[in-house]
Amino acid sequence: MSGEKVLVSTNPSTEELVNIVDSALLEGDVLTIFARCRVHYDGRAKSELGSGDRVILIKPDGSFLIHQAKKREPVNWQPPGSRVRLELREDPILVSVRKKPREILEVELEDVYMVSAFRAEDYEELSLTGSESEMAEMIFGSPELIEPGFRPLFREKQIRHGIVDILGKDSRDNLVVLELKRRRAELHAVSQLKRYVETLVEENGGNVRGILVAPSLTSGARRLLEKEGLEFRKLEPPRRTGAGKGRQTTLL
Repeated sequence: MSGEKVLVSTNPSTEELVNIVDSALLEGDVLTIFARCRVHYDGRAKSELGSGDRVILIKPDGSFLIHQAKKREPVNWQPPGSRVRLELREDPILVSVRKKPREILEVELEDVYMVSAFRAEDYEELSLTGSESEMAEMIFGSPELIEPGFRPLFREKQIRHGIVDILGKDSRDNLVVLELKRRRAELHAVSQLKRYVETLVEENGGNVRGILVAPSLTSGARRLLEKEGLEFRKLEPPRRTGAGKGRQTTLL
């Protein structure tokens, strides 16, 4: 989505539908589809829902909800942890699979009126966890959180192509770049880290390691890290106690 909060297409072509759905599933966006569809369920029982206009909502945790125009509850749904994919058959079909118990929900998209991907941020969660600045303080105080022998040397180190969150050295005296994210890291965080590592290799030579430090990362970010030979360390921001409820006013 290239930094956009919402990506929307009305009456999308099959190619547009595939691009938005695949991107949303990869990056963990909230996916909403208005469509005429048929629904097939096979699991603890079997059910069929004929053709009709419905709202389909897919959340980053795998929750899959299908709503009709009336009533509060979804007419079909799958719980968090289900895996979702889009298949191209005679019509595009959304497939949601739950492993235990085994349940499969298939939604045949006969006519798609609108598809949107929403990069949702939950500030209530942010009010409970620390900032990237506090993550840096925690690492300087306990560098073994990254790995044994790690030595943080500089914080917010200015280099040619930006500012490195933490620059340090490992037990073998290799330069180590840390890119900190207090929330789930996405593709752009990996690209940023890659750029910093390449710059330091050009400026200093030798081996430069890049480590993305975050509570979690998207599957797309993980694949790009592996492709570029970069590393990941799972680290939760420090928990806040006492005052400070509500939306965080400064985002570091």
